[in-house]
Amino acid sequence: MPAPPTPTPPPVVDPAAPLATDRLLLRPVRRGDLAAVTRLWTDPEVRHHLGGPVTEPVIRIRQSRIVGAPGCHAVVRAEDGVVLGLVTVEPGARNGETEVSYQFLPEHWGNGYAREAVGAVVGRVLEDAPSVVALTQEANHRSRRLLEALGLEHVESFVEWDAHQVLYRLRRG
Repeated sequence: MPAPPTPTPPPVVDPAAPLATDRLLLRPVRRGDLAAVTRLWTDPEVRHHLGGPVTEPVIRIRQSRIVGAPGCHAVVRAEDGVVLGLVTVEPGARNGETEVSYQFLPEHWGNGYAREAVGAVVGRVLEDAPSVVALTQEANHRSRRLLEALGLEHVESFVEWDAHQVLYRLRRG
């Protein structure tokens, strides 16, 4: 009697593959995006809850590594190609769970872009992973509201990088 066929595993979702939403394109970072990305690293408003602006030597290192880096998505407005921010996916980053992080330029805050982009990425991650986590400072109320609006639940509070942090999680299904 022949052995039963081995089931084919579901395809693994590539967290770095481009992703489109109604208004946005999330794609790998390109060299032409570096000016906007560098602003994300140096803008005091963006960096307020992220440890402050990044130093020049660190910026140079990051610039040399981010173009095409797996899991780093430039968030681009589809209608005009303007780079609005970054969403990063790091499989296994926090206790084996996939972590999603994000930052957007201040002039694009309040338009729902972060919710749309992060929601799309979280949805993609959950196609393949059992859960997704995100970390933000306890004092970052905008970020906390965003995560809660996407269905992530506050599961842990702790001090890390000399600041009170909160960890959010969403489990598949």
